[in-house]
Amino acid sequence: MLNFAGGRSQARSNRSMPIAVMEYPDPKRKSNIFGKLLMAAALTALCIIMLKHSPSFSTPTHFSRHEKGVTHVLVTGGAGYIGSHAALRLLKESYRVTIVDNLSRGNIGAIKVLQELFPEPGRLQFIYADLGDPDAVDKIFSENAFDAVIHFAAVAYVGESTTDPLKYYHNITSNTLMVLKSMAVHGVGTLIYSSTCATYGEPEKMPITEETPQVPINPYGKAKKMAEDMILDFSKNSDMAIMILRYFNVIGSDPEGRLGEAPRPELREQGRISGACFDAARGIIPGIKVKGTDYKTHDGTCIRDYIDVTDLVDAHLKALQHAKAHNVGIYNVGTGKGRSVKEFVEACKKATGVDIKVEYLPRRPGDYAEVFSGPTKIRRELNWTARFTDLQESLGIAWRWQKAHRNGYSSL
Repeated sequence: MLNFAGGRSQARSNRSMPIAVMEYPDPKRKSNIFGKLLMAAALTALCIIMLKHSPSFSTPTHFSRHEKGVTHVLVTGGAGYIGSHAALRLLKESYRVTIVDNLSRGNIGAIKVLQELFPEPGRLQFIYADLGDPDAVDKIFSENAFDAVIHFAAVAYVGESTTDPLKYYHNITSNTLMVLKSMAVHGVGTLIYSSTCATYGEPEKMPITEETPQVPINPYGKAKKMAEDMILDFSKNSDMAIMILRYFNVIGSDPEGRLGEAPRPELREQGRISGACFDAARGIIPGIKVKGTDYKTHDGTCIRDYIDVTDLVDAHLKALQHAKAHNVGIYNVGTGKGRSVKEFVEACKKATGVDIKVEYLPRRPGDYAEVFSGPTKIRRELNWTARFTDLQESLGIAWRWQKAHRNGYSSL
């Protein structure tokens, strides 16, 4: 103690101030330090606010973590006709659903309907993104804990595929590769792939079974088959549970009138025959154009297997429930009964009560004469069978939605 005191007094003795005078902090200096601290705190708070509003900022949510007893399903193309109906059914069955769609063919109105029906936190989220953007796809899978993917997203018009084939190979084959790669990287264990009977082309024998050779005759069918082949090759060295559903011509809409089919006006020429019939019945177009009357069928027009969208969605749920690791299931989804285009038009006339004008034209490139399914395998293995097989009834349900939504979802 004495040594410390002596040392300190010696050090002080060289200073010019009296020993009794004490040093106090400069008030101005104290004020400056306090101001700087306030500024730093304000800047920190501002940065946090900006980060929280930034697209790259991620906070834990229901969707970003796995939860016991909850299956989180990514539905690509979930704003589209089939995808939105599938999302509705999944939500009704208490699945957690994330919809990804770039709205190039889908409808934001369908998303709004689903959001209003299921507003509870952790039930439904919509992500606007393009599956052709690898960074966006990786971000989606990085920030969400998916248990399964139902991959609907695709352009799907045979005629358009013949005039713009590269769009189809990119949108279908390339984008499926993006999804598959991200699923593998992020450990998502189940894939339900939405394929088509167009992969079979024009088979020599009817009905079409899963063993029927796949010889597609248009870019739409070829792109889907390429995507299937890619998935099958990947499955050989993967434990992923995979289901491929090849379905036929889809009609109908939600029986409770909440969702329907509303293609963009510029795509009406490419759309399904049911859409053309309804547009003609409502006077939006003068009549319908039936392309091809010289096919080798009983009345010269194409024969197709028309599957109600409610049955189709049910098949996807069955596939999801029966999917097994290290296993690939391939199933046709149809009624097992073919109807000609002329028969379809007559059923539509009865369903709408309108005598629709019909113009018969030459064949459309890429079409085939007769296609209908043999649904034995899916009935046996997944316990699924089509229930809504009355063509006029399915069209009548869809017609009610069309009448109530003359401008599609923009009527909401």
